[in-house]
Amino acid sequence: MPKNKKRNTPHRGGSGGSGTGAAAATAATAGGQHRNVQPFSDEDASIETMSHCSGYSDPSSFAEDGPEVLDEEGTQEDLEYKLKGFIDLTLDKSAKTRQAALEGIKNALASKMLYEFILERRMTLTDSIERCLKKGKSDEQRAAAALASVLCVQLGPGIESEEVLKTLGPVLKKIICDGTASIQARQTCATCFGVCCFIATEDITELYSTLECLESIFTKSYLKDKDTNVICSTPNTMLHISTLLAWTLLLTICPISEVKKKLEMHFHKLPSLLSSDDVNMRIAAGESLALMFELARGMESDFFYEDMDSLTQMLRALATDGNKHRAKVDKRKQRSVFRDILRAVEERDFPAETVKFGPERMYIDCWVKKHTYDTFKEVLGSGMQYHLQSNEFLRNVFELGPPVMLDAATLKTMKISRFERHLYNSAAFKARTKARSKCRDKRADVGEFF
Repeated sequence: MPKNKKRNTPHRGGSGGSGTGAAAATAATAGGQHRNVQPFSDEDASIETMSHCSGYSDPSSFAEDGPEVLDEEGTQEDLEYKLKGFIDLTLDKSAKTRQAALEGIKNALASKMLYEFILERRMTLTDSIERCLKKGKSDEQRAAAALASVLCVQLGPGIESEEVLKTLGPVLKKIICDGTASIQARQTCATCFGVCCFIATEDITELYSTLECLESIFTKSYLKDKDTNVICSTPNTMLHISTLLAWTLLLTICPISEVKKKLEMHFHKLPSLLSSDDVNMRIAAGESLALMFELARGMESDFFYEDMDSLTQMLRALATDGNKHRAKVDKRKQRSVFRDILRAVEERDFPAETVKFGPERMYIDCWVKKHTYDTFKEVLGSGMQYHLQSNEFLRNVFELGPPVMLDAATLKTMKISRFERHLYNSAAFKARTKARSKCRDKRADVGEFF
């Protein structure tokens, strides 16, 4: 058969061809014999070669519809076959290929529980992540850090995840503190470091060391000049937000003595971040303050905060902010969040939320639970609901009990096809439009009457 015909012949991995790194990697794995992977050279990583691998390495193939697509379009064996190819491609010479492979593995682990599969390959995956973090550029480092987070979520607490953190922790810390590294990469590494430490750390000194590392970053945003009323955002502001949120997550698992120490250190400085000109920083600072008040009152029911009047005044101003120089979307988002924060600080109240996943419901009734849920949702994306159903670690964190076992017939009746979702959303949109039109007509009639 001519080579060009042979190259376009599809195979189990989902891409056509056997002359590229993707096919070579998967063929070696599928054949049961280990072969040295022949990676792409920089010259081979042409547009033709990359497009040839794109179908095989397309991260969106796992992320778009989550576990439903995996169940419908391929068996567990097919999925593992693809993942073996992705793992081999993390060794490729082409940065784009490595990044696509990292994203493909991450999206698969975020949308399906694959504990047994990754348990056997955790050291290989950890080595690949470490290599990409050390030698890769911004996008590759972000993809590697994101995969590390999901890897620890899959493994859960235990020796395995401790080994992952022991290997990757020093590298993550180095990138976070490296002023010459990409801000986006440092951001993702900060979130990853916080999540992995939350899951895996058993050494209390390591937990304290991580807190100090994160503190050294976000405290640079604290107001230093008493004569200045506004903190101006800088290119590092988003990094400071990520480190603050990761620090707040780890604060929730600290011993009481350490929590008291941190509250004394930050309670009077953190409110200065509420005067930042960045809406995301104001919201992150406000939610962290609400969580800190919740922790303080949990330890001492009669907890007294000296600057309560000035703090509530500042929170009330943000909850009713009408400054014209701020975008309407930012003001709407800010007012909604700070109304809840003000109620938490003044009235010790939390607006409970309900999260539905499958046949179950979870009630978020405190700031600690909300912050933990928001963090893992950021890590897992659309796979959060699936992991709440199946991941024992997350179910323990949110006190959901053992996973609910459902038979295949029940699961099938619960699934809604993409077409049905489209019809439902279209009908809902039409109903809302019709209701608005009627409301406008009534206002017009009243105007004409007067």
